[in-house]
Amino acid sequence: MRKVILVASGKGGTGKTSLTAAVGTSLAEMGKKVLVVDGDCGLRNLDLILGMSDMAVFTFADVARETVSLARAAAAHPVTDGLFLLTAPPEPPALTAAQMCYLADQTLQAGFDYVIIDGPAGLPEELSLYAQIATQGIVVTMPDSASIRGAERVARRMEEQCIMRIRLVVNRVRPRLIRYGVAANIDDAIDISGLQLLGVIPEDEDVIACAGSGKSVVRYKKSGAAQAYRNIARRLEGERLPLMRV
Repeated sequence: MRKVILVASGKGGTGKTSLTAAVGTSLAEMGKKVLVVDGDCGLRNLDLILGMSDMAVFTFADVARETVSLARAAAAHPVTDGLFLLTAPPEPPALTAAQMCYLADQTLQAGFDYVIIDGPAGLPEELSLYAQIATQGIVVTMPDSASIRGAERVARRMEEQCIMRIRLVVNRVRPRLIRYGVAANIDDAIDISGLQLLGVIPEDEDVIACAGSGKSVVRYKKSGAAQAYRNIARRLEGERLPLMRV
């Protein structure tokens, strides 16, 4: 069954776009057909992280409005088989519920196993737009008070939009800061957000280095954040895995 996952965060800088790219790549390497959608209109950079700058010409709004077919609009990744990108328009589009449902139907007919939407940070109106077609959600936070508070707020908004299964990813974890009491621990993030934990990702400079060069961290690295991303992809597939020690 196809899964449409909305990735959101309460504030910028939590790493949700890197997570979208890496988990999408991991799922494609597992043999799944994956469409990643840049839903951060105006600040789109999913194409840069995927190394697909200027490859995606048409946007998800073009497909929803039936201006172009999904087959033509979805850009195939140049390296990872089974991974496709649909980019965002420069401004939030005025789309109806029927148009969003048409977009979702097209992804189903195209045989995608996963549609992962990299939503905007915070609580903009576009969040409701994507929630209309999402079957589940991922909220990404860092282990600091401001990020966790934002995660709780965006989780409640997603619940109001009737997304039934929402899980938490705690990103950029620095164990030393947690031990010194500078950052919240993982249990705090779970308690405050009220969400089930999907994964924990350690702070890893390789994520920044790979993103800057348009390379996939899960293709070039085996440990650290790369392994955490792969574990999240496997959990989305229903596997039960222990959390990484960070």
